[in-house]
Amino acid sequence: MKIENNQSAAIGLDVGTSRIVVARQNGAEPHFARQLNAFVNLPFSKITQSVLEKERVPYTAAESELVVYGDQSERFAALQNAEVRRPMLHGVLNPGEADAQRLMAVMLRNLVGEASPRGQKLCFTVPAPTLGSHEDLSYHETALRQMLGGLGFEVSAIPEGLAVVYSELEATNYTGIGISCGGGLCNFCLAYLSVPVLTFSIPKAGDYIDTSAASVIGERANRVRILKEESFYLNGTPSEKIDQALAGFYDDMIQTLVSAMSEAFAKGGTLPKIGRAVPLVLSGGSALPRGFRDRFEQVLRTAHFPVELSEIRLAAKPLTSAAKGALVAALSEM
Repeated sequence: MKIENNQSAAIGLDVGTSRIVVARQNGAEPHFARQLNAFVNLPFSKITQSVLEKERVPYTAAESELVVYGDQSERFAALQNAEVRRPMLHGVLNPGEADAQRLMAVMLRNLVGEASPRGQKLCFTVPAPTLGSHEDLSYHETALRQMLGGLGFEVSAIPEGLAVVYSELEATNYTGIGISCGGGLCNFCLAYLSVPVLTFSIPKAGDYIDTSAASVIGERANRVRILKEESFYLNGTPSEKIDQALAGFYDDMIQTLVSAMSEAFAKGGTLPKIGRAVPLVLSGGSALPRGFRDRFEQVLRTAHFPVELSEIRLAAKPLTSAAKGALVAALSEM
């Protein structure tokens, strides 16, 4: 779907465990803004508060502390040799953070602003249930609807995997498989002519890799994530201990994802016979390391996957693919 100039009122929003990404129209192409979905607490000080304002560092203030959120939280956490804290865990609002909902509302307001005009269309991503579970994700979706509706938006939601399909598979009339390998979850969707046929998620994703590798090498998970994003790749034989740990847990994530895909099809009953090979697209921050696509394909080809695939490729822009798909969905409602 082309993003035309007369459809500028729509917004796409990917509410991820690790990052929040917003997509808006900018001429013929969408424009993206994103921030880390994290925060860190600092002792309250008038001087610190003044400096944060001068430097335009996003924060909220309480009686005894300042809460820095977004990208700058990572830097302040490193200075304190501490982990950032997360409003979300495994794709949904973090039940272990009492202030998660308030901080999420603050971050969303900071990133998307208020609707202009009121009633502006906004579509946001939601996770699929984890495979084999009967979890109720309605609280997470309802809470986000209330936050965004309170900013004046006309809100709708889309499964994250389906958003990848909408972003990347227009050429096949939105038929194929979209996988978003994010921070909290890997989300899967098989769609036929834009209709989601099979969706699920697995809880092994970027956070699992980071925390598992960190526990092996005695490092902070946030530090491992930064090193992973800066220099890690899956090609070759890793020599450094951190690379060996990351490679091992990446392989575990890929094996688990492929096994879940085969299991989901085995349990799926009578799925439609598409009649042709379909594309599979990988997206999300955890799909970025060099060699990820090749390793995924290698594992999938040995698993006797029941769907014939025409190609396995990375999204054009893996970090913003889901937000773009949410924008496509929002535009379709106008």
